[in-house]
Amino acid sequence: MNLLIVEDEVRLADALGEIMREQKYMADIVYNGTDGLYYAKNNSYDVIILDVMLPGINGFDLVRELRACHIATPVILLTAKDDIRDKITGLDSGADDYMTKPFVPEELLARIRALTRRQGDVVLEEQRFLDLTLHLSTCDLSCGCKSIHLSYKEFEIMKLLIANQKIVLSKEALISRVWGNDSNAEDNNVEAYISFLRKKLVFLGSCVSINTVRKVGYRLEGPAS
Repeated sequence: MNLLIVEDEVRLADALGEIMREQKYMADIVYNGTDGLYYAKNNSYDVIILDVMLPGINGFDLVRELRACHIATPVILLTAKDDIRDKITGLDSGADDYMTKPFVPEELLARIRALTRRQGDVVLEEQRFLDLTLHLSTCDLSCGCKSIHLSYKEFEIMKLLIANQKIVLSKEALISRVWGNDSNAEDNNVEAYISFLRKKLVFLGSCVSINTVRKVGYRLEGPAS
């Protein structure tokens, strides 16, 4: 499952991201409404977890904009206000559910599951890109009849690359999402793991490569046309 978390309380946002990763969910995290709208418009998510009071664009307006663009991704609004009028405003804006802070993480997870069931979605067991298959339950990467096990960080990087096929992922973004905002990881850590993954792609005989976009980042590519 692929989630977007839009929350300006950095500690809460990062804690939610960790909870989702423990569930083997992928989670993109942004801290303002402007970035949230960009990510929601340019990526495919199963559920968006959205704070109401955000810098840039507030949660109500963000949901309205998504619905106006015919983006039907389920949205759970988070707010510190326990006011029925705010709940009505949120639901009328196009949100699917509403939770008041503080909340129990288990309840949030249950609501996420309920929304994906309502949409007829299932939690994917694998991700694919051209001839590659990433097995989410085993952390194996396969191509045809060949398979190889990935380390945790290799697995997380490959998940992000496959999930964001149209986006160049910067080293800073990979460090934030794989190592965490509080880590001491640097660019050379990312470069080392990209090198590991490239060697494994060669071992598998895949047509997929990890392309370096100079001074920007990395993305997956297929054979040159």
